[in-house]
Amino acid sequence: MRFTYAEAMTRADYYAPLAQAAEAAGYTSMTVADSLIYPEESDSTYPYTDTGDREFLDGKEFIEAMVLCAHLFAVTSTLRLTPFVLKLPVRPPVLVAKQASSLAALSGNRLGLGVGISPWPEDFAALGVPWERRGKRMDECIDIVRGLTRPQDPDGGQEYFSYSGEFYEVASLKQTPAPTARLPLLVGGHADAALRRAVRRGDGWMHAGGDGEELDRLLARLAEIRREEGDTREDFEVHVISYDAYDPDGIKRLADKGVTDCIVGFRVPYVVGPDTEPLEKKIAHLEQYAENVIAKVEG
Repeated sequence: MRFTYAEAMTRADYYAPLAQAAEAAGYTSMTVADSLIYPEESDSTYPYTDTGDREFLDGKEFIEAMVLCAHLFAVTSTLRLTPFVLKLPVRPPVLVAKQASSLAALSGNRLGLGVGISPWPEDFAALGVPWERRGKRMDECIDIVRGLTRPQDPDGGQEYFSYSGEFYEVASLKQTPAPTARLPLLVGGHADAALRRAVRRGDGWMHAGGDGEELDRLLARLAEIRREEGDTREDFEVHVISYDAYDPDGIKRLADKGVTDCIVGFRVPYVVGPDTEPLEKKIAHLEQYAENVIAKVEG
């Protein structure tokens, strides 16, 4: 089992010391949240809270996800970073591929690229991308990012890549530097289409939270889809948020269900107004978990 520390919607200047503390405490990874805009008016609802309210996002400090990854990679040496999740189909996929390859090259392949479809039509409108057929657009974006981030040859060379789809035409090109190892593409979302996309096009799935019964249903469905698709990969990643992750026995139960990565946080971020928890308390929480759970699981 690997362990990912999650913190979001806090002060921007907290992220670097938190990443350093998580690395020192033995976490494998840290999530990086993505939020692009906060519209003054919106009829949209947030799909991962009980009420659907989105007011908790108002005024929160969000550094653009790929920029924050670069910042945190510069102050760590082993910690993996996982955008959770990058709103991919509103972004130009060739640009995302360039950013991801650059981050992988600078960090020694420490990027796990979590991607998803934004639930906000306003994100699409603000970036000039149609909301309609966003799932198909997402598929094409993943294919392009995958093709342009293929590991370079042992001699340092990189193959040309081209693409012809419904939404994107990419003439034969290459981007250098390329990753020296496969860049994991981790697909987020709870819809059946997202689970199948994770299996068909991704290297893993990222769970966005919910109760244990719903998680069990999603894990069972994910396993069913993998069987249907003939997917026997041993390195397929399954990242989940679960109360079971907070004690060693629960970790064993999650591992038995096929979970490879536990995402843990120590406060509820969906609150209106600024995060008032001191940095020192955040670090104490992540260190206590590492001592009480990670150290015992890893023996």
